[in-house]
Amino acid sequence: MELISVVHQRNMIRCIISIVFCSIIWSFEAQIDSCLVIINIVDDAYSEPIPNANAIIVNDDQLNFYSSNPNGIIRLDAQVGQKLKIEISHPIFEKYQGNVLIRPKLKVDTLELSISLHPLRKIDLSEVVVKAPGIPDTVYGSSKLSVADFEILSDGRMVLLAYPKQLKKGSELLLYDGLKVQSSFSVPGEAVELVRDFRGNTHIVCNDNVYGLQVKDQDVETLKIDRAYYMKYIAPIVDTNHTKWYLSNFNKDYPAFNYYAFDQLDSSYSQILHIEDALMMELYRSEYKWVDIRTKLWAKEKEHETGIDAEIWVGANFFTQSIYYKELYAPMFKKNDSLYVFDYYKDKLRTFDLHGTSLDSVSIYHHYQPKNSGWRKQLIQDRGTGQIYALYEKSGFHQLGLVDTKTGQITEKVRLNFKYVDKIAVHDNFVYYIYRPYETAQKKFLYRERLPYDFIKSSVPQGAETLIDTGK
Repeated sequence: MELISVVHQRNMIRCIISIVFCSIIWSFEAQIDSCLVIINIVDDAYSEPIPNANAIIVNDDQLNFYSSNPNGIIRLDAQVGQKLKIEISHPIFEKYQGNVLIRPKLKVDTLELSISLHPLRKIDLSEVVVKAPGIPDTVYGSSKLSVADFEILSDGRMVLLAYPKQLKKGSELLLYDGLKVQSSFSVPGEAVELVRDFRGNTHIVCNDNVYGLQVKDQDVETLKIDRAYYMKYIAPIVDTNHTKWYLSNFNKDYPAFNYYAFDQLDSSYSQILHIEDALMMELYRSEYKWVDIRTKLWAKEKEHETGIDAEIWVGANFFTQSIYYKELYAPMFKKNDSLYVFDYYKDKLRTFDLHGTSLDSVSIYHHYQPKNSGWRKQLIQDRGTGQIYALYEKSGFHQLGLVDTKTGQITEKVRLNFKYVDKIAVHDNFVYYIYRPYETAQKKFLYRERLPYDFIKSSVPQGAETLIDTGK
């Protein structure tokens, strides 16, 4: 009898515990009267997220406006039992309209939805017309030297960086007038590339130093510049205009930067525009949460030494090494009395005057669906006419898309004649590039093609075409 009594008591205790546990669960479920709604907006054709999509959501007769983040996500709070009326629009996608009921018996505090938008194909067909390019013409070719890089001088002559076998094993600099080589000398050090500074002066970038070039008649003089000094004080300057300098604090290891205007008369700085990839910045800073304790202590020590956040130290040294990090690309161009900034993270082409005052802003979408369009994340400006071209590549063929700076649209594309060309530049309605036929013994030659345009000369800076990667 005592044994039966003990067993009975244990069963009673278990029953009470079960009732209490169920009561807690039921009370927890009963407390859910609101939830977080996450809407994922994706491209129906390519399953890619759609940033900057506009959404109008009616919630209890209240009209709310939202915009999708860089990952195509919209977040909002809703009450259980409510009916949401959702309307999503985007200039290059079909409009979506639908209703969502937050069910009264919802047992979770987060509701995730996925909405697919269909591309407006008729816009693509009406915008882009592919024209046949001109016949390729050999600008420079040699049986002994391959062209690695080139720069076109203001008088029409060229500076060519060439090498006999491998660039890192030794290179030569040639001053070429289009018919013959006027001057040549061996480059001291291991050359990497040719670049221009904000004044239009050509430089040879080597692994350890930078050599400035000064052309006098048929001679070329060099001036040795410390690489760190060049990258810190010269490379960030995009352009100058009388008393103003236009520069950026771009760093390849940080997902944000600013464009500034510096006035030499009163030594004052004014910010023109802030560029930031919001999603990348969130991932960049959150990397601090996942590193080990030793790394966190190291980052905190760096924060005390420099005043820079520990999250930035971890992001710059660890997240930038992952496959998820992408450097920012938002170049500035100057043409006549206007500055143009392509803010791809806000889908905007912004126009400023020479004082940095905003004049206009239009939407741009030529960077969407890069797998289909072949967008190469590169813009090229014609240093003679000031026209801006977007670079595409499909099946090995490069295409130059002419950008209309008034509308932000690609009006037409021009396909280059050869496959897999390199070092593309545009000057006075001609496109220049380096090319060697596949599986041949030919050295790399410099070619050019006539574009089907006759744009007139414009006031264009002779310095760097786009924002400079100061990390090179």
